[in-house]
Amino acid sequence: MRINKYLATKKYCTRREADEIIKKGKVFINGRLAVLGDKISQSDVVDVKWRAKNCRYYAYNKPRGIITHSPQAGDEEDILMILPQALKNVFPVGRLDKDSYGLIILTDDGRIVDPLLNPEFEHEKEYAVTTTENLPGDFKEKMEAGINIGDCITKPCKIELISYNKFLIALTEGKKHQIRRMCGSFGLDAFGIERKRIMNVRLGRLAPGEYRPIQGKELQDFLKALGF
Repeated sequence: MRINKYLATKKYCTRREADEIIKKGKVFINGRLAVLGDKISQSDVVDVKWRAKNCRYYAYNKPRGIITHSPQAGDEEDILMILPQALKNVFPVGRLDKDSYGLIILTDDGRIVDPLLNPEFEHEKEYAVTTTENLPGDFKEKMEAGINIGDCITKPCKIELISYNKFLIALTEGKKHQIRRMCGSFGLDAFGIERKRIMNVRLGRLAPGEYRPIQGKELQDFLKALGF
């Protein structure tokens, strides 16, 4: 295993950060200064003389109409364009499409990206969804079992019916436009999709465009569930 992959696997940092740490002479293998591209075995002793930075984590309410990443020049705004200066150098983890809104995690900790977004880890994300038409009688049963959305069958999920055209859905995956496509299989248009929760972090009463730090026990539980 390459040394940068080893450091990322052990949750020291991302692979890219590992390369920088190695360049700075902060990593040793069996007492020898490590170099980029070094490979290690199970019997090797790796010593890292480096302390991770104090990372920041925020819950942010993305407004409707704002792009998460890569806006089109001239006619779109993304999250980083409208954030206050106090949140300089953080980035959104994951995405919500332009017409969806609600909870996004902002951070400067690149380590959490893969364990949070990779569907193999099955971390729950919960959404409140409003449709233009009434939900059919078999909606909950079929949604929870998994829906054929064309390129795949969705994993089992949890559904809580709120009203004739509103429900909560908790997913452990995030296919492109997944909720809209799942509703579309019933002939429903999901015109309101609000993310309410990511794992143990809840949107709460944050207004659109507002943010709050994730800290204390909430942060401890969040990072522990991600393996840190």
